[in-house]
Amino acid sequence: MTFKKTVSPKVFHAIQNVDIEELSKCTEQEIRPILPCLVRMSLISPLDTSKKCSGQKIDILTIISGIEYVNSIVALLSIDFHALESDVRKEQQLRQKSSTTQNDSVLISNLPNGLALEYERSDMTRRLRLVLSELLFIQSQIQDVGENHSEQEFYMKSSELFDNDIYIEEISDVICIALAELPMLLNVQTMAETLLHVHNGPAVICRVVANFPDSFREVCTNLILKGEKQEEHPHSAMRLNAISMLCKMNPSQALAVRSKCVELCRMPALAITLSLDNAGRNSTVDQDNDMVAFVSGLLLGNDQAIRNWFALFIRTGQKRKGEVSSTALQQLREDLLWRLQNIIQACPDGQLLDSYVVQASALLRLYCALRGIAAIKFQDEEVNLIVQLLTSHPSPTPAGVRFASLGLCMLIACPSLVSQPEHEKRSIDWVQWLVREEAYFESTSGVSASFGEMLLLMAIHFHSNQLSAICDLVCATLGMKIPIRHNNMTRMKQVFTQEIFTEQVVTSHAVKVPVTPNLNANMAGFLPVHCIHQLLKSRAFAKHNVNIKSWIYRQICASTSPLHPVLPLLVEVYVSSVILSNSRNSEITNKPLSENEIRRVFQSSIFGQYFDPKRSIFNLEFDISSDYESVFINETSLTPQLLLLYYLLLYEDCRLTNAQSLTASGRKIKIYSTEFMSELPIKYLLHHAQKDQSSYSGLFGPLLKLLATHFPHLTLVEDWLDDMSFKTDRKSTYVSEISVLEAFNSLDTNPSKCAKMMQVLLKKEAIDIWPFAEVFTQFAKKVLDKNVPRYLQDLYKDVWLRLNTVLPRRLWVLTVKNVVGDLYGLTRSDVADDPLQIMRCDERVFRCAPIYAVVLRVLRASLASSRSQLFQHLQSNPKLDQNGQVVSDTEREEMCRALVAAQDSAAVQMLLETCLETQEDRETPGQLLALQEVRSLVCCYLHQVFIADTTLAKLVHFQGYPSELLEVTVKGVPSMHICLDFLLELMQQPSISKQIFAIQLLSHLSIQYALPKSLNLCVTALNLLYALLGALSSAQRIKLFNPVLPALVRISEAFPPLVEDIVQLLIQLSRVCKSQASIASYFDDHLSWESGVSVQETEELCELAEATFTNIISKTVLKTDIYN
Repeated sequence: MTFKKTVSPKVFHAIQNVDIEELSKCTEQEIRPILPCLVRMSLISPLDTSKKCSGQKIDILTIISGIEYVNSIVALLSIDFHALESDVRKEQQLRQKSSTTQNDSVLISNLPNGLALEYERSDMTRRLRLVLSELLFIQSQIQDVGENHSEQEFYMKSSELFDNDIYIEEISDVICIALAELPMLLNVQTMAETLLHVHNGPAVICRVVANFPDSFREVCTNLILKGEKQEEHPHSAMRLNAISMLCKMNPSQALAVRSKCVELCRMPALAITLSLDNAGRNSTVDQDNDMVAFVSGLLLGNDQAIRNWFALFIRTGQKRKGEVSSTALQQLREDLLWRLQNIIQACPDGQLLDSYVVQASALLRLYCALRGIAAIKFQDEEVNLIVQLLTSHPSPTPAGVRFASLGLCMLIACPSLVSQPEHEKRSIDWVQWLVREEAYFESTSGVSASFGEMLLLMAIHFHSNQLSAICDLVCATLGMKIPIRHNNMTRMKQVFTQEIFTEQVVTSHAVKVPVTPNLNANMAGFLPVHCIHQLLKSRAFAKHNVNIKSWIYRQICASTSPLHPVLPLLVEVYVSSVILSNSRNSEITNKPLSENEIRRVFQSSIFGQYFDPKRSIFNLEFDISSDYESVFINETSLTPQLLLLYYLLLYEDCRLTNAQSLTASGRKIKIYSTEFMSELPIKYLLHHAQKDQSSYSGLFGPLLKLLATHFPHLTLVEDWLDDMSFKTDRKSTYVSEISVLEAFNSLDTNPSKCAKMMQVLLKKEAIDIWPFAEVFTQFAKKVLDKNVPRYLQDLYKDVWLRLNTVLPRRLWVLTVKNVVGDLYGLTRSDVADDPLQIMRCDERVFRCAPIYAVVLRVLRASLASSRSQLFQHLQSNPKLDQNGQVVSDTEREEMCRALVAAQDSAAVQMLLETCLETQEDRETPGQLLALQEVRSLVCCYLHQVFIADTTLAKLVHFQGYPSELLEVTVKGVPSMHICLDFLLELMQQPSISKQIFAIQLLSHLSIQYALPKSLNLCVTALNLLYALLGALSSAQRIKLFNPVLPALVRISEAFPPLVEDIVQLLIQLSRVCKSQASIASYFDDHLSWESGVSVQETEELCELAEATFTNIISKTVLKTDIYN
């Protein structure tokens, strides 16, 4: 029987699954490799004593009974393996020593006749010892080479036994029996690695693994693990051959072995060989094989290490001819070329069949990856076939659109494809065909992102010389990052800019491209909006006087959520092109959107009734033309409104930022009126974007930034906190305007009806209850009546705050009109022009905390609006000199800041005035509690404004306010401690009233904040009083010390160490008063002169000083409670 090197897959599968029936069908030659395993199974007593096992054992005996080689294997099993194990262990120890020769062996004493002859003459015991001695010697040599030499050296043993095919079958039997009987000393993985170093080693490895089928995975993994990262040396062929034979023996595990190569990044040629074996030459292109997918996955996967490993294999395979890697690479190229030929032959006349489009796209993408990532150099035959396939005409299907896009990008990514004139002409004709068929493709395929936009975008980038942008576009379409040299794109640039798309054609064509219906972020690929964005950046529309405004308007109107990321960028570039002129020609700009166009979008939304000229409750000029009646506006989403709001805010920001340059150049640009801006539901749209940040994440941040800058009154902190606490109920009851009117009209007789109605309103969305805003605010004064329950007033405030999230500026006007009264002609701009008019409201508001809170909200917003309006007016109207140059105007800026400070301080003074206790408060039951609540609201307001602007606190205290409110402000306003910073300056004022106010304020601050700084100021105040005691006239002294003496009690209470100084001051004051009184009395009684000194007032001051002394002693010296 001739030696058969391979093991039949059928036999391996049968022995692996112990399929005795299948083994019985095999021939003697087929089962010869696994005889050792079968003989051991038949002779050794099994652990399983079942009837089935016994039957299988008989079947095995039947199979092997007629084979003559069984006797020699039985003889091997009859050896004394206990003694042999001891000798093998000694042999292994001997081989671990260095400088041993093959004759130095424990297993065999001497070889007088040579190894082969000795093997033939020996019995089975000695033959086993000869084979083991040979293998252990090879193992020792492998170890020595690995330790003493580089990895490039490979030890190959010339052996008389292994070199002759005649001995291989019996040697394989010997090795299998030794592995089975000596498991503690020998293992299959080590034996397989050793056998690689002898001739016929792969064949023996296959036989060994066939007898130990459960070791297949471990052996393959070990062989791969010890292989090279790149098969750069000739000996790699032996390892590759061994693993290939193993996989042919067990083909079901071939792909698993290939995966292990990729996982370990070793032996790429083996991976390719296994893939080619798996694919087979008999399969057609459209059959299921993964050759293209596997190689594409290696080059285009997410694992950078695998990508680099395989790309290095491609590069080295091109350089080293005749080696393992070069052979595998050439086989791969031939396979891919064969696939190209099959597709082209199946598609006559250049018309790509639908059944081949996906395979053709995958092939083109793979060739791109091979060229761009692995730097493969195309051969002439490959170039011819690639160009022929690339310029095929696909059908108008989504797959066809994808194929055209990939082909277009491949022409740019692989410029070597068009290096020949005939290839270049064919490619140009194909691109021109794409231009002609683009509209038909888009309409027929149903794909909104067609290759037409990509063509246009490439032409735009080529015209603006943005070659890096083209590279990014190509890489994004191909789905791979590949280097594209700019100088290699010179010819393609000429083709696009001179033969296909001139700049005039680009701009004219771009305007005619239909907008994308329902444009949103879920749409992948390159859309018309990308092209328009790039053309706007290069100012091509303005340069060629092409009106792009209508296209942008239509695209904004047709957008929906989630927001496409290019739309905000489009708006930004459009605004820039409208306001900022070209450096070469200042007249070249685009036209801005008109107010009527913007109104029409809002009229088609949930805010329609407020932009309807017939139903609007405000006097606005509506002159919407019929030019845009055919424009489709997406009414299911607020995306168009949000984009237009972003446009308006960005326009105003850009206009104000560039106001000086615009004024200096004399250019007149459109200014959107304040009345128009105040009509927009800015706050509601912003909160809509905040609630749906998954759809508007790219727009919410810029919108909030612009609003905080130019509309601070719409971004108040309290409003945000209130809005976050609102909750709604989708199953709320229906409410009509008539029911709201009836509920408020029955407020006096049936307040519960009104309360229930407002509870229902609070469960609804803010936009749903806004239609009742006008009716709701009409009853603001009625809610102030004494008979109205407090719970109902709180509900009224809550509903007002809910309405404040929709159209706040309109709500403020309605509130001011109804709370103040007699303001029929009031507009939103008037609220900003005179922010203090809300304080002229009904006086009952000042003792009704819920309604007062509403008034404070309107006041704060009005002041912020006025402040913003003043600074915007200053910014948009810069001052010019005689030469037309912008000059800084410090005087106007100072006047503006002074006006803002005057408004803020006046508001604070008015609010403080409402906190004064009146006779009515003392007489009316419960009024003092209402006053305390109002004071709390005012103090909260003061704290916020003082923190926001500390100079306002200084201004208010330099102006002064009633001293009876000092205790209220110091205890109720946490930020009053900032007054300590300017109290010294206030005490140094020449006015006695300001000095009195400063000392009184200091005394209250000392009680509240007993700090070292307060102590120092108290010492300064005492020194001031000492100085004024002797410097002032009697009348001024009485005017000073009457209000100051109670403050000294509070100072001594805060700082007991100052009691002694204060007492000395009181003694001195009493002496002066006594002396002054006696002199005045003498002059009055004896000389009848008018001394100008009131004896009674002087004596009263003296008594007050004595009383102050008594209070100080009782509250500080005789105080029993140290800690309150």
